[in-house]
Amino acid sequence: MSQNEEILSEDNGTPENVAGSGTATAEANVAAEVTKLQNDLTEQKDKFIRLYSEFENFRRRTAKEKLDLIQSANEQLLKTLLPVVDDFERAEKSFQNKEDKELEGFFLIHSKFKKVLEQSGLKVMDLKAGSDFNTDLHEAITQVPVTDDALNGKIVDVVEKGYMLNDKVVRHAKVVVGSK
Repeated sequence: MSQNEEILSEDNGTPENVAGSGTATAEANVAAEVTKLQNDLTEQKDKFIRLYSEFENFRRRTAKEKLDLIQSANEQLLKTLLPVVDDFERAEKSFQNKEDKELEGFFLIHSKFKKVLEQSGLKVMDLKAGSDFNTDLHEAITQVPVTDDALNGKIVDVVEKGYMLNDKVVRHAKVVVGSK
């Protein structure tokens, strides 16, 4: 027997067995490497999804803030124009019985002004005598005694109109409330 054959027989292995154990170790290393890479990939996917979600939330939040800023700027402008609207309405009431052709321009300007305000989202609160009093929408400036029980705690008269901008109260309606 040669020296190589003696070594192989002592190890109780053949050249095929020796090569097989090296392949098993290499396969184990490859499997461990694949597992590590899969874990890294999963971790990177998770980070990407979280980052993408954070960016989408940021984008939505900034868009909403921008819209709110624009709306609040409009709100301040419309609040300053409300006394002008009141003056137009008072003037219209005083001119209502007169039929001068000169007043047609005034009425035209008033209606155009109202349309511009409506296009900006400003709405007049629809109030009538007998409507329910709501502290979120109305401001009671006085109470008057009423004989009818149906008007107790209800609006008797509207002194100053209330306005809303995109379902938000810009100016509370000033009303007179009936009481017993």
